[in-house]
Amino acid sequence: MANAYLIIREGAKWADVVRLVPGESVTIGRGPTNTVVVKDERCSRSHAEVFLAGGKWQLRDLDSRNGTIVAGQRLSGDYELHPGDIIQIGNSHLAFVNDLAQAFPDTSTLLKSSRAVDGELSDLGLPAGDDESVLESFEPTMITHRKGQSRFLGAAEVSDVAEASPKVNRAAAKLCRLAFELAKSTDAFSLAQVALSGLFEGTQVDAGAILLRKRDESGVRRSEELEIVASRSDSEHKYHRVSPFLAATVMREGQAVMARNVMDDSQLGNRDSRGEILATSVICAPVRLEGEILGLIHLYSTDPNRSTDPEDLEFTLAVADTVGVALENLNQRQELAENLNQATAECVQLREQLGVQSEIVGSSEVMMRVTQQIARAAPSRATVLIRGESGVGKELVARAVHFSSPRKKGPFVCLNAAALSETLLESELFGHEKGAFTGATERKIGKFEQAHKGTLMLDEIGEMSPTIQAKFLRVLEGHPFERVGGSEQIKVDVRVIAATNRDLEKDVAEGKFRRDLYFRLHVLEIIVPGLRKRPEDIPELAAHFLRKFNEETGRKLKGYSPRALEELLRYRWPGNVREMKNVIERAVVLARGDYVDHDDLVLSRLTTAGDTEMGLERHEPKSGYQPASLADVEKAHILRTLAATAWNKSKTATILGIERSTLDRKIRRYGLEADRRG
Repeated sequence: MANAYLIIREGAKWADVVRLVPGESVTIGRGPTNTVVVKDERCSRSHAEVFLAGGKWQLRDLDSRNGTIVAGQRLSGDYELHPGDIIQIGNSHLAFVNDLAQAFPDTSTLLKSSRAVDGELSDLGLPAGDDESVLESFEPTMITHRKGQSRFLGAAEVSDVAEASPKVNRAAAKLCRLAFELAKSTDAFSLAQVALSGLFEGTQVDAGAILLRKRDESGVRRSEELEIVASRSDSEHKYHRVSPFLAATVMREGQAVMARNVMDDSQLGNRDSRGEILATSVICAPVRLEGEILGLIHLYSTDPNRSTDPEDLEFTLAVADTVGVALENLNQRQELAENLNQATAECVQLREQLGVQSEIVGSSEVMMRVTQQIARAAPSRATVLIRGESGVGKELVARAVHFSSPRKKGPFVCLNAAALSETLLESELFGHEKGAFTGATERKIGKFEQAHKGTLMLDEIGEMSPTIQAKFLRVLEGHPFERVGGSEQIKVDVRVIAATNRDLEKDVAEGKFRRDLYFRLHVLEIIVPGLRKRPEDIPELAAHFLRKFNEETGRKLKGYSPRALEELLRYRWPGNVREMKNVIERAVVLARGDYVDHDDLVLSRLTTAGDTEMGLERHEPKSGYQPASLADVEKAHILRTLAATAWNKSKTATILGIERSTLDRKIRRYGLEADRRG
């Protein structure tokens, strides 16, 4: 018997056609190593086999648990198969025929198990029922080869075969080159186009497509429905979509198949207007990744002189597996890009929050003036000197300058010069080499290098030692520097913002601060007033900190009692905004009612810096209090403040918390110019 076939039916579906070859036995079972794999719980791992003996095809049950049934009888020994016999294994059926042309003329004679067959024809793209005209025109797909793994993806196997097969060697080279091209793809469409070009070059096909599962709501390819990502046809006919039978077989089994006489979605199959079959041979391979099937590659030839062979099947399966990996890499790149875009957006939002208009709290006239100074200083490359008492928010102003400047995408590095000794400060600023001093176990990059293309803020600049001041000045003037213990010349592009609460002019006069460094730093100056000099901002700051600590602690305090707000306004705030922040945080934690009351506010009795330097109490006669009018007190206070600032009217007005024009009027009213000349 030259021609013999097993037509496999699972449930209500015709699943596959296997050609029986003399000299080769066909094993049937649930195990993946069988020729015919039956996915049925009632099927044993090695259930039965079909073999040729004495010129007749025989069926033998392999001691299966549930047995093998033919014509309603359970086998007890070898059984000689006859055309039309139905082998029943669990819920699956295999029809034995020797002529495919007569395979489907009459379902009642073919399926002797008398099971209903309505539905299986529609699964093949045909209408259900027993319409003989349709059945007579139906020529089933004949799968001639199957392949689960390609040897092209096994380096050892390729090297063994390549010496004896130049075609394998060329195919492996093409696959390697194609893998590099696939890795460069930026989207699924371009990836599919590259894969098809490589497949058309490496196989005997002239039409094909790559189909992938549609994405579900979460964006994962899990849908049972396939969509064509890219298709191509080099023949005179347009591409014909893969038949549901082949697609279902490949997606279910996860193996690549090569077939003949393939039907498409239409009732007449791949036929032209004269009724001739268009596809002479077809390859269909699953696109797999770690056991999951993402889609399939469908290729076919319409030229009778160019028929696919098993090597083409090997190559297509290797490309399909490579496409699966490339798709995963593409998804990961896209996911990383999305995460990067999200992180960038969040970073932009955070930087906006650090900007002038979002983080500085206060709408008083003096703070509006500070904001304007920041806006003017930000675009410049010039060094900025920020002055103000401790706790007023000098670092906040420095951040606002940086994030409002063209350097906002660069780093912002902050260092407190008063917190470190001279040796450690030099190491922190300029870095050190391994072994430069005891404890230097590795190279350290200094703050200047860290702030390259960005901004370096040095707080408490007045606390620097003269040695560090000299080296710091050279870097400010654009000279390269060396790490401690190193000889490499390092040059950086850094904008410096210095901050201090000291009277640098006095330190320069006393020789504590270099005069040339003072002038190098004193290019743009921003004076941040103390909190007591802008009482209008106290309610706004108090509300801001209340919201902040309500969110952090989970409290739901509604605000401040009138007496608590009065206490906040009357208090002198020697620690400025930093002190207020700590006072409000403590009050939010300790408050017992719905509002912060005056009992919840823990305020110190420390004097402010201004009171310490220019307080009236230290100028009072030791004999006791001397009554004086408010005008006399104001006159004396303004005069002493002018004297302390060397008659710098702008600085005096800032200290007094009044406008420069107001100060000029008071000077004229009290005749203070005459007192100065006297």
